Amino acid sequence: MKKVILIPDSFKGTMSSAEICQIMKTVVLRHYPECEVVSIPVADGGEGSVDAFLEAVGGEKIYKEVTGPYPGEKVKGYYGLLPGNIAVIEMAAAAALPMVGDRKDPSKTTTYGVGELMIDAARKGVSKIILGLGGSATNDAACGLASACGISFYSKDGKKFTPLGESMDEVARIDTSTIDESLRNIEIVTMCDIDNPFYGPEGAPAVYGPQKGADEAMVKMLDGKMRVLAEVMKRDCGVDVQSIPGSGAAGGMGGGMAAYFGSRLQMGIETVLDTVHFDELLDNADFVYTGEGKIDGQSLRGKVVIGVSRKAKKKNVKVIAFVGDIGDSVEKAYDEGVTGIFSINRVAVPYKEARVRAKSDLELTVDNLLRYQEALIK
Repeated sequence: MKKVILIPDSFKGTMSSAEICQIMKTVVLRHYPECEVVSIPVADGGEGSVDAFLEAVGGEKIYKEVTGPYPGEKVKGYYGLLPGNIAVIEMAAAAALPMVGDRKDPSKTTTYGVGELMIDAARKGVSKIILGLGGSATNDAACGLASACGISFYSKDGKKFTPLGESMDEVARIDTSTIDESLRNIEIVTMCDIDNPFYGPEGAPAVYGPQKGADEAMVKMLDGKMRVLAEVMKRDCGVDVQSIPGSGAAGGMGGGMAAYFGSRLQMGIETVLDTVHFDELLDNADFVYTGEGKIDGQSLRGKVVIGVSRKAKKKNVKVIAFVGDIGDSVEKAYDEGVTGIFSINRVAVPYKEARVRAKSDLELTVDNLLRYQEALIK
């Protein structure tokens, strides 16, 4: 084996993508010391996405003091500058749920600091910004972020203000023409792996509000205010956010990015593959090793294993998936380009016990496959 690409998702609560890559690489080089090993930790948009991109393609981590989840409070935010004039920003760097501690209240938190990070990156001359959604403490439909970027929100009496979750319904007019000049010609891609609508029973407040501190009454209140804001967005921005899958991501951040910036909402794995030029990396590759915590029928919607396999299939590169569990209805994965699926669970024990030995089990499973592969070659 001369070249192998490692591009696994994390095994949530067990191993990070970077840890899995390192384990796989160690085993591959044990069997094939001269093999070219390309490691690509996968970022899903949440906390750790910036580090994952930097590890995958290199670059620089930039730190900047910005507004935190609560207006007037500062935090040490950060983003990544990647080769190719690309900035990667994760909203968890300025508006993460852990930052609020016991003060959870999505009606009063803001994404303003995320916008400040965007402006800082834009003024450094980047041509593209990748924004990762996930782990937010907010439900302001990106109004804070947009305000920081120069977009104007006006109340009924004509006063300009920065809407919070509790005041989204006070927006009478949105003016996107006032956007900061540095952002006018920048491509903005929003990483979003969920398909929840903006409002309603499956919308942002109903599904994600409770984990951010919203009780039943607040969920109803926020949902009503998002319905009002959505109508203003449709009129002033020309975007029907409710019709966009994923618009409810991160407290309506997905919809806000689409409406205010014309941003494209894209699956995390698609964003990663585009950014690392995966099609080119596949040239001369013998195998791709990928994986995720569990593969099942839901994986076919575009999770990491399937996203990677579809690309590899076009270049006839074999794909091996190492997973924690194999669920039902995975047969179609083979049609998408997966060559083989191997569970790393070597003994029948409950998850609590299995996760403790996951790293060694992964190492042994990869080793076992490579021994078999060597035997076939001989």
